[in-house]
Amino acid sequence: MATQSNSNPLSRWAFLSQEERNRAYNNAAAVPASSALIQARDQASASYRSTHNGTLDLSYGPGHRQAWDIYPGTAPSAPCLVFFHGGYWQMNARENFACVAEGLAPHGWSVALPGFTLAPEANLEQIVAEIRTALDWLQDHLAEYKLGGKIIVSGWSAGAQLAAMALAHPLVSAGLAIAGVYELAPLRDTYLNTKLSLTDQQIENFSPMRLPVVNKPLTIAYGSAELPALIEEARGFHRIRAAAHAPGSLLPVPNANHYTILDELRNPDGLLARAVLDLAR
Repeated sequence: MATQSNSNPLSRWAFLSQEERNRAYNNAAAVPASSALIQARDQASASYRSTHNGTLDLSYGPGHRQAWDIYPGTAPSAPCLVFFHGGYWQMNARENFACVAEGLAPHGWSVALPGFTLAPEANLEQIVAEIRTALDWLQDHLAEYKLGGKIIVSGWSAGAQLAAMALAHPLVSAGLAIAGVYELAPLRDTYLNTKLSLTDQQIENFSPMRLPVVNKPLTIAYGSAELPALIEEARGFHRIRAAAHAPGSLLPVPNANHYTILDELRNPDGLLARAVLDLAR
């Protein structure tokens, strides 16, 4: 698969047309096979959810999406991966990502997936607050669901931003951010803002690149065939953390696009699955 152009649109953002700005963050349009890849992921997740022992639809709040799916590990002392789904905070659901457990379950891990209310029903401030509430709930129920090991957060796309925001939670030991958006200001100039309605305060408060660095391990992964804007956001976020001497590596995944990168988490020996195992050590 060909690598995306190295031209970074963020460096010339003020001079781009509306169409160019939209295209800079449109992952589905950038990957011709995106529809088929999404369908395959959803089908794999439906199969995993229906055939594996899990405690599903555990409510942590009043909203219909405010629930956990927890797939237990082989022992109460096993680490747990908490995975936040992507979709630019306005699409998808935790049920569509059950397949991410395929990579860590063979290593004995637990995997837990929280849902959250989507935009425009909830704004970004409310979504981040729901994630914190979900982690508070999990912290209160660790013994009940035999989650005695380290908690590692991860997320893909918009979920990577949520993982970065969750890193400071006292329950969390480390994180893996995959193909994420860490500076929100450009999104306000794109089609994505129709539902997000980002404010200056939300951009300031919820852009991980603008916030104090959390001194916990955070691996930042991106696909080499990602959109150039997302590649630059990953590199830029890592530069900020490295300048603050925060632990964590920058992990380019060769030839992976925005959708195929998750294969490296679903594969028990994949690059991202190994990165999560390393974080627990």
